[in-house]
Amino acid sequence: MRIIGGTYKGKQIIAPKNLPVRPTTDFAKEGLFNILNHKIDFEDLTVLDLFCGTGNISLEFASRGAKKIYSVDKHTPCLYFLKDTAKSLKMNTIFTDRADVFKYLEKSTTSFDLIFADPPYELENIEMIHELVFKNNLLNPDGFLIIEHGQKTDLSSKKNYMETRKYGNVHFSFFNQTQD
Repeated sequence: MRIIGGTYKGKQIIAPKNLPVRPTTDFAKEGLFNILNHKIDFEDLTVLDLFCGTGNISLEFASRGAKKIYSVDKHTPCLYFLKDTAKSLKMNTIFTDRADVFKYLEKSTTSFDLIFADPPYELENIEMIHELVFKNNLLNPDGFLIIEHGQKTDLSSKKNYMETRKYGNVHFSFFNQTQD
């Protein structure tokens, strides 16, 4: 995997093979960030990266100057890899938290400008991410929730749905916290 934009554009990141992850492909990540380039200002962004795995998405946001990135995963080796990588790149805006994502969303009192979730595609309760984010008001006004998922998942009937973009086998469903 590589960082595709910002200060560290082109930087290769080699993750250990023993991590239980499926990183977002560079092709899909490039499509995602092309969309985000037209929707957000990265410098003022507070991001929550759920199921962060290798930190692929967190590192991309940091490279583009996001103010703070909170990266959550339950696998300690993944978080150590992300911490070590961020430290080696002098990215001091990434903060890691070892937690079950659903419990984290249930207890969080912080709101974010953008929440990105990349759960295992076979996870049965993917829609619970959406429900917990909106039930607990975890998005700032005009904030975005983006859930990465496979083709078998359809989130288009969920409240605040905007669109789904497809990049090969990777699907991104976008939701917006609209101001009332």
